[in-house]
Amino acid sequence: MTGLVEVLVGVVGRAHGIRGDAFIDVRTDEPGRRFQPGSGFRLASGGKLVLERIRWHRGRLVVSFRGYPDRTAVETLRGERLFVDVPADETPSEPEEYFDRQLIGLRALDAEGRRIGEVAEVLHLPAQDCLAVETSSGRRLVPFVSALVTRVDLAAGEVQFADVGGLLEESE
Repeated sequence: MTGLVEVLVGVVGRAHGIRGDAFIDVRTDEPGRRFQPGSGFRLASGGKLVLERIRWHRGRLVVSFRGYPDRTAVETLRGERLFVDVPADETPSEPEEYFDRQLIGLRALDAEGRRIGEVAEVLHLPAQDCLAVETSSGRRLVPFVSALVTRVDLAAGEVQFADVGGLLEESE
């Protein structure tokens, strides 16, 4: 049996309409997996919520929670962070995709296999995702594309980068 890890999946936004609906600032790559009627969430403040209804409105997730029947009630949840526990070994639905939690902490290796640092953060930028790698000379951002990230081995705890000058070291 594998352990569970706590994952932030969303933040409750402003109310929408008068029937207790609220926008959710989605913090998961797989909202269809995490947001289903009947799903339960733990709040950062210590409470619990159960999802009642879900829909999309102009590309944004709109939900209602059991026990929050109107706009006034759901406004009290604004800013609450929603957490769920998921199996530590759970993988994304699509092959060749990774959850941020799987990448953070991986040893970063250069093209020859020498350790050069560690993945500190995954940044989801408008153009593409980037790995923030802590090296001895500081933090380096590496676009998370196959031309630069040649290998991800979760079992070994490693990510390897291509031999591209200036990618992970100071330029002269």
